[in-house]
Amino acid sequence: MMNKLFLGLLLLVASFWANAQVQSDSSLLTLHRIYASGEFRADFQPTINWVANGNAYVITEMNGKHQSELVKYETASGKKSVLLSAADLTPEGATYPIGMSNFSMSDDESKILIFTNTKRVWRSNTKGDYWVFDLTTRKLKQLGAGFPASSLMFAKFSEDNRSVAYVVDFNLYVEDFTSGKTTKITTDGNGDIINGTFDWVYEEEFGCRDGFRWCPDGKTIAYWQLDASHIGTFYMINNTDSIYPEVIPVQYPKAGQNPSSAKIGLVDPINGKTEWIALDGDPVQNYIPGIQWVSEHLLLIQQINRKQNDLKVWAYDLSTKQKRLVYEEKNNSWIDLLYPDVSSNHWASNDLILVDRAKSFLRMTEDDWRKIYKVNIETGAKHLISPADYDVATVSGVSEKDLYYMASPEEMSQRYLYAVDLGGKQKAHRLTPDTYSGVNNYNISPNGKYAVHTFTSALQPTQIELVSLPDHKLIKTMVSNERLTEKLKTLELPVVDFFQVETEDGLTVDGRMIKPADFVATKKYPVLFHVYGEPWGQVALDSYIGLWNVMMAQKGFIVIDIDGRGTPSLRGSAWRKSIYRNLGRINIKDMGQAAREILKFPYLDCEKVAVWGWSGGGSSTLNLMFQYPDVFQTGVAVAAVANQLTYDNIYQERYMGLPQENLEDFVNGSPISHVSGLEGNLLVIHGTGDDNVHYQNTEMLINELIRQNKQFSLMAYPNRSHGIYEGQNTSRHLYTLITNYLLEHMK
Repeated sequence: MMNKLFLGLLLLVASFWANAQVQSDSSLLTLHRIYASGEFRADFQPTINWVANGNAYVITEMNGKHQSELVKYETASGKKSVLLSAADLTPEGATYPIGMSNFSMSDDESKILIFTNTKRVWRSNTKGDYWVFDLTTRKLKQLGAGFPASSLMFAKFSEDNRSVAYVVDFNLYVEDFTSGKTTKITTDGNGDIINGTFDWVYEEEFGCRDGFRWCPDGKTIAYWQLDASHIGTFYMINNTDSIYPEVIPVQYPKAGQNPSSAKIGLVDPINGKTEWIALDGDPVQNYIPGIQWVSEHLLLIQQINRKQNDLKVWAYDLSTKQKRLVYEEKNNSWIDLLYPDVSSNHWASNDLILVDRAKSFLRMTEDDWRKIYKVNIETGAKHLISPADYDVATVSGVSEKDLYYMASPEEMSQRYLYAVDLGGKQKAHRLTPDTYSGVNNYNISPNGKYAVHTFTSALQPTQIELVSLPDHKLIKTMVSNERLTEKLKTLELPVVDFFQVETEDGLTVDGRMIKPADFVATKKYPVLFHVYGEPWGQVALDSYIGLWNVMMAQKGFIVIDIDGRGTPSLRGSAWRKSIYRNLGRINIKDMGQAAREILKFPYLDCEKVAVWGWSGGGSSTLNLMFQYPDVFQTGVAVAAVANQLTYDNIYQERYMGLPQENLEDFVNGSPISHVSGLEGNLLVIHGTGDDNVHYQNTEMLINELIRQNKQFSLMAYPNRSHGIYEGQNTSRHLYTLITNYLLEHMK
């Protein structure tokens, strides 16, 4: 008995000592080090507001008392001046300065509009309080002081600075800046009728939040009005913040359900009289994703049909009250307004880029490749600007003579800046130097002479520099992340390879492979596939892999990212558009077949293969687990769409058509239709407060798994949204759960 007790104690001490050795090895990561210690904290760059046409910029900085101030820098020289001190930001009679969530300048740059005390509306914090600092009088003044706290949205000055317009409770208001007199210029807004802002789905899928535009002469405001009165309400339930549940309603049009009707009004800011612009077509069966002023008498309006395969750009003349069709684009699949790419902002403004002194606009289109055309507003004449033999990823900006765009004709995993003459007389050329091999991005100044250049690669955290254009000369290093880079050098870092594999259908698929630092080709390694697989994201990128992937490689996994057809890879229009009406089928086939070929590599253990993904990647994970059980033994699906008919109409109908016409495509592409194929270990994770992909998806999936007697694991995160980050310790808990599940089932 004593010998057994002694042996047990000896084993316990040995185990403790072994664990202590691992914990003390500074070259190895732990979940605590990644998510709780703060030792790998990355530096960031505050938002830059270009001023003086780009010859200067304004950012927030902390003073010696750890208070925020607005600082102005001359772009070329770096000369610094304090534009707005903490004392300037302190209201009369107050002890502390107001906070700054965001700020903007009036058109003449004499006033600074400060957004503070913000509240979240769906994806972004778009409600809050607004203050104005007048640089001439050096006075600070609150706008809308008579309204409840955190209730104003999208405050903007008229060009003459006499008036400010904003939205409160779905109605537009105009405030005289000098007197403070406030006029309500729309009166019918009530949540069903929405003036000057948007419903959930317009914000999520078109990036539309700010729903009004001042005319340059200040005599008119153009605004959207949505009628959401017939939109179905989805109810989320908060069970944790009180002893009785709170019901949270969301106006959410599901696939196959009619969207809100939309129309454009022109309102007089003095008397509140609105004139409506009559566009062709049913306002319920057409969307209006963009409007913008070209001049004080000309308004451009973008209109796209419900199937999103017919885009019209109208010009409306205020003086004649007539509209004319400037441009029309049709496609057999769908038309993108903002092209999803790693170098673009999915939720940016849909405004067309004006060139040639506002006589023309730029439009990216898809034929054999993604190309940029210049369209004359008066004649509608269209001229190709970008090269005709490779894909443009996104438009980055313009100068007086040149167009700047992102592309990567040779390496699909990378992105670089190119320039081409707007007149079409000179050949396009690359501006990003060879030393920046990876994914680059650019915030280009209005005059096109400068840019904030962001760079990352697989093992390089984000670096940010200020450069001149078109010579790409360094002016200033803004964020080096030198501390983090040096910290990473102390770790056992993996090897990252990029590769291609040919499937049995003869398709070439791109991949990224993260191998352990001590990789030996004669050993067998467990494999973790990471997938997305839909038109909104590409994963096999030469961008920073992140600490969790580093840790998984340290634990002996080989982590592989793959991109099949339908992802926004720069492989031509046919590659991207082939997923039309095939979401959940053709992309799953590509990834499943690619995985089979990859697993023929002799160092991969075919008996220990897992797959995981989030959102669309969660859907792909479910489909891969159900349709390729011979390949994948373990899966982790986070925030997945299990039934395509439960997702919003703008996204799902864009890529799948209308359920009324091709319901079988929605059904066949949905993971819930293939549950019978599950043979392995499945962990399903979802936030119950997910207003994007509703928790309803997981409950429908649970019912079907139960019906077919399929065992699985489940984790529901109360009140967490699609990103599952709210609440103390959530991210650490989530990744601990995923990590432990993979380790348990892939011993």
